[in-house]
Amino acid sequence: MRRWIAIVLAWALVLGGAYLASRIQTAAGAVTVSEVRVLAQPGVEVSGLLYRPATATPQSPAPAVLVSHGYINTREMQSPFAIELSRRGYVVLAMDMTGHGYSGGVVGTAGFGGPAALRYLKSLPFVDRRAIGLEGHSMGGGPVMAAALADPDGYRAIVLEGSTPGLLGAPAPANPRNLAVVFGQYDEFAGLMWGVPKGSEIAASPKLQALFGVAEPVQARRLYGSIADGSARWMTNPPITHPWEHFSASGVGNAVEWLQRVIPAPAPRPPADQVWIWKEVGTLVAFIGFGWLVLATFDMALTVPPLRALAHPGEPAAERRDRRWWLWLVLTAALPAVTYLPLMKVGQLFFPMPGLAQWVHNQLLVWALGTAAITVVLGLVLKTRATFTNRWGLSAFAAILSVATGYFALVVVDSLFKVDFRFWVVGLKPLSPERAAQLPAYLLLWTVFFLIAMRAFCARIPVRGEGWLASLAWAKTAMAGGFLVLVGWQYATLFGTGLLATPTEPLNVVIALQFVPLLGFVGVIGAWTWRRTNSYVPGALICALFMSWYITAGTANHWAPGFEFQVPGAATAKR
Repeated sequence: MRRWIAIVLAWALVLGGAYLASRIQTAAGAVTVSEVRVLAQPGVEVSGLLYRPATATPQSPAPAVLVSHGYINTREMQSPFAIELSRRGYVVLAMDMTGHGYSGGVVGTAGFGGPAALRYLKSLPFVDRRAIGLEGHSMGGGPVMAAALADPDGYRAIVLEGSTPGLLGAPAPANPRNLAVVFGQYDEFAGLMWGVPKGSEIAASPKLQALFGVAEPVQARRLYGSIADGSARWMTNPPITHPWEHFSASGVGNAVEWLQRVIPAPAPRPPADQVWIWKEVGTLVAFIGFGWLVLATFDMALTVPPLRALAHPGEPAAERRDRRWWLWLVLTAALPAVTYLPLMKVGQLFFPMPGLAQWVHNQLLVWALGTAAITVVLGLVLKTRATFTNRWGLSAFAAILSVATGYFALVVVDSLFKVDFRFWVVGLKPLSPERAAQLPAYLLLWTVFFLIAMRAFCARIPVRGEGWLASLAWAKTAMAGGFLVLVGWQYATLFGTGLLATPTEPLNVVIALQFVPLLGFVGVIGAWTWRRTNSYVPGALICALFMSWYITAGTANHWAPGFEFQVPGAATAKR
């Protein structure tokens, strides 16, 4: 009975959280959210979520906004903008850039998909073609600028959120219409975007001054030029980071303020009137329910023949937390964090190729496998005796069943509510057929890593006699503690000095944010499954399935048959 109650409660969290998210996303039914596919070029479709207010009809066309996420993200990342704009009466198309999410091609294909998305938006009978805005965060400036370049008269205003014209050589108009720049004072990419060391110094950027047509520092919130003739310029510099630009009241509010100013909203609201955070709370609750459901399913599976043979109480090798145990805790937590930045840099040499098409994913695997190799060496030097009860075939079956149940829950949520599991930079979504085909190669390599990592963890961190809560807490500390320190060090330095501790690594630092909660979840899975089976194998396989799915679904493709391996701003080479 206890196990059934756990599963019912997990489903309640999944469905309840998703329902809350859907109610916020649809403005309690006043906005319809639907899936769209747009042909960008032969063989390449651009996916999107279309937010249509009930007031937008062919008899009363509404203004519209095309919004785009940044690099290695997906369309759902723009939901705060889409929610706030659609509840003000705008039709919103939140697109997946090409090479991302459910869109085809590779990074940069067909102007990142922006021109095709704008054409589609203008073709809708309930959209006012004369009142269209564009908004893009980070590399999301690429598709909206490509759209503006392809159709100079097809839009009225642009918001670049933590972005810049011509980012990494991407195509952009020389004189975009009615442009707003929203850039955080602590944006990690200030040097790349605007050629200044700190986001707080953007006003003095020669590039920004040239764009605004002035020879002195640009004044925040001052209107330059004229909205009527399309020459308007406006800049805000809120005290936020790059990832907060699409996840903060100021980042979202500044974009809404500019678009309402240039393209009047059918149902205007003050920029500070925002509800999108409750959608994120809902999808977070659903995400927690997903994790609970995976573990509850694993527990239930252990009561059913033949999986019942897996059940075996964990047998810790450590009798107490002595100096040797503390050494292992520090090594387990610190090693992934210490190797992360150096091995991610080495991983740039692992170029995309058939079967392994995701460049950032490849870099992460170099880090993971390099860390695993060091773990093996440490294990040979600092030996620990541990006895495991491994049943490989049954473990694989239990792991697949557990993760498949979680995947089914996500498919249900996507079908019923058109939301995924996410909070801020952490998001889990179903795999497209193309990405499902990429999964096996990545799954194999992640399995190697997690088998090594979980064996080391289960042999050294559990302590005889500790309770459930203590074991889970220490597991999260061991797996995620090092990354928590790494991220804390980076952002304490950023908020104190205006620069990251490693200012030349902004992308990898932002990526690292995800690994604090992800590795914490990995620790919980490892401890939970080991305590039930005295084996590291089920937890390792669950983690490998989860991590390969998570990254494959949410990361960019840089290689596909018939396309060039593209790095904007760098020479491209056919592979």
